[in-house]
Amino acid sequence: MAYSEHFGLQREPFSNAPDARFYYDSEQHSQALLRLMYAVDSNKGLAVTIGGVGTGKTTLARRMLDNLPEERYESSLLVMVHSGITPEWILTRIAMQLGVDDPAPHRLQLLKQLYERLLEIDAEGKKAVVLIDEAQMLQTRELMEEFRGLLNLEIPGKKLLNIVFFGLPEVEECLSLDEPLAQRVAVKFHLQSLALEITESYIKHRLRVAGARKMMFAADAVPVIHRYSGGVPRLINTLCDNCLFEAYLRKLDTVDLKIVHSAAGDLGLLGNASSVPGGLESHGDLDDIDSMLDRLEDAF
Repeated sequence: MAYSEHFGLQREPFSNAPDARFYYDSEQHSQALLRLMYAVDSNKGLAVTIGGVGTGKTTLARRMLDNLPEERYESSLLVMVHSGITPEWILTRIAMQLGVDDPAPHRLQLLKQLYERLLEIDAEGKKAVVLIDEAQMLQTRELMEEFRGLLNLEIPGKKLLNIVFFGLPEVEECLSLDEPLAQRVAVKFHLQSLALEITESYIKHRLRVAGARKMMFAADAVPVIHRYSGGVPRLINTLCDNCLFEAYLRKLDTVDLKIVHSAAGDLGLLGNASSVPGGLESHGDLDDIDSMLDRLEDAF
């Protein structure tokens, strides 16, 4: 029996697999999406979203794509999977995603095809938008120059293509490879880790979507989950998932502090939070629960 059955859930609440049903519209994600949509609808050209590992950049990129209906936008999402990408590959891929049939093998011909396609999109009353996820993989000056060239595809008073980068902080270094491109960033948003109260709300949200009828984490367990995860959504998911599985193995209905410490130890997260009250060198049973709770209260 899976732990979802043990807890009476319809599905696993803390999977890191993309699932629009679990999207958590935090204040900062809402603000990020608002600004990015403004950049696109105002034809600003280039917008950038930066965040650490696991802070929800890919989730936000997919959310934005969902907010670009076909009747108003010609849009695509490209994920950069490695740093060996060439300008030719980028140009060809963008052209194909935006509807260029049979892309030409030569750059100048391909640019002409893309420009003509962008004019068609504009004539249809749509906006062309390309979202680039894992943009920190764009590590050469040639790639940055290619994007600058794409932003030059315009008609009087209007840019024909909007580009949005989503990536790690290293994106800043990539942009610095071509200063004229860096100066064209019209909107920039930095995603931060979740605060403690947002972490609790996030956990409850995912449980509700999964069909939970009650909170399955003890109140004093949530601050420790926040500390071990650093407020990073991906780590919150991983830790909470392991906690629920551990509770299931122990035939418990609630995740308590003992389980959180145990799961964090198994995941190698103990070193992430040296300030966690009652943090353990090992993840065995706690000898003195009351003492640990006292330290928890003192720290907060």
